[in-house]
Amino acid sequence: MRRLLALAAVVALGLSGCGDKHAYNHEAETEGEYVDVGNLVYQVQMSRFLNPGDREDREYLQGLPANTPPLEAGEEWFGVWMRVKNYSNDTIDPATDITILDTEENRYQPIPLENVFAYNPGPLGADQVLPLPDTAAASGPIQGSLILYRLKEESISNRPLTLHIEKPGAEGSEISLDL
Repeated sequence: MRRLLALAAVVALGLSGCGDKHAYNHEAETEGEYVDVGNLVYQVQMSRFLNPGDREDREYLQGLPANTPPLEAGEEWFGVWMRVKNYSNDTIDPATDITILDTEENRYQPIPLENVFAYNPGPLGADQVLPLPDTAAASGPIQGSLILYRLKEESISNRPLTLHIEKPGAEGSEISLDL
């Protein structure tokens, strides 16, 4: 009987750690890993430089604001494709403060973009995903929403580049980008 009680106590102790607790992750060493910001989970599907001369990349670059100047010498377009999942029962707005920082503390802000691939987050309901299903961004080969940056080529030498995701009232997260 004592053995049975001891076994039951061990099982109960093991199960007590299994509740509804979520181990939050705020740092990813590479793309593809998940990080948490508030009750949303973010994953970089891919990041890469964009070539305006390439047919596919030209479509990603459509929808730049009319007053966007062309790239200067020493600048490159850089895309980060993001997926966001709401695992909560609440409707939550995804982060909009998503910056890239290099090792020399050069900070890059996203460039506004209006096209079917762009990261333009609206409220995500319970169990919803961004990009929304059945959209070009979700059903394309990358399956993420594009966040566009204008990087200086010197930052390529100042690696790793780190993507910082911040949201008021929540602990931010960072992801090391693959280059």
